[in-house]
Amino acid sequence: MNLNIDFMANRHIATVLSGILLVASVVAFVWLGVNRGLDFTGGVLVELAFEEPVDPVMVRAILADDGYANAVVQSLGSEREVQVRVPPVPGIDQSNVGDNIQSSLVEGIGVADLRRSEFVGPTVGEELAEKGGLALLVALAMVLVYIMLRFTGKFALGAVVALVHDVIIVVGLFCMFGWTFNLPELAALLAVIGYSLNDTIVVSDRIRENFRTIRRRKPVEIINTSLNQMLGRTLVTSLTTLLVLLALLLAGGEQISGFATALTIGVVIGTYSSIYVAANLLLMLNIQSEDLALPAKEGSEDAI
Repeated sequence: MNLNIDFMANRHIATVLSGILLVASVVAFVWLGVNRGLDFTGGVLVELAFEEPVDPVMVRAILADDGYANAVVQSLGSEREVQVRVPPVPGIDQSNVGDNIQSSLVEGIGVADLRRSEFVGPTVGEELAEKGGLALLVALAMVLVYIMLRFTGKFALGAVVALVHDVIIVVGLFCMFGWTFNLPELAALLAVIGYSLNDTIVVSDRIRENFRTIRRRKPVEIINTSLNQMLGRTLVTSLTTLLVLLALLLAGGEQISGFATALTIGVVIGTYSSIYVAANLLLMLNIQSEDLALPAKEGSEDAI
């Protein structure tokens, strides 16, 4: 089936939409900031054992009513043991937090044996977070160099802009909705970069090939043809990935929900950016067949 969708007819609308999302994301990041989770802020870790099986959702609800709204609760090996992590509580001696949590759960559920209570420092400190950001910038720079060697400077710029576009929007949405950002979400952000880069390179490769083989058509027509040829592959890849992520969202539990949410948003935005950011930017940069012409072989008529 030969598709003939005019993707680039909506490129100006897509540019405005991307601009709005980017501005909103930057404003949310500066104004609201990232809701850093316990992996970044540290907190108190408490382990308790009950006489009867308990539901982590019930434990979380009881703690939320007692002022521990951001508590992370998970089962430990059996349904009778749970681990609770809460962020530092200002104005309270952290050594008493474990006893307070035990008292709340004894009152709300029943007998609870306090097995462990200790203050846990942040897994990722400020210094490591800064180094992670620097590493992200270095990775983007290396991507720029790689695509410049594989394609041309215009393709490289489009790919890097698409990657930055995806990362900013994912982080911005986490800021807007106040979703907790922990190490799994950071891992999802890196996965988004890999997914978006792969999709962009595949699309760019087809655009380059068509610019070299289709000579008598306008650049916008060649890009539309390339996008239609790659649409089936893109949809199959995106939909199969989204099905797995949907399963994680529905059955993965609290610990993995943030990771699945970030990656789901990233897959959708990454698919969009491959078409309406990377390809659109090629038209803005006035890409021409001459930019992608193969060098003439020595001794050929073109080299004379």
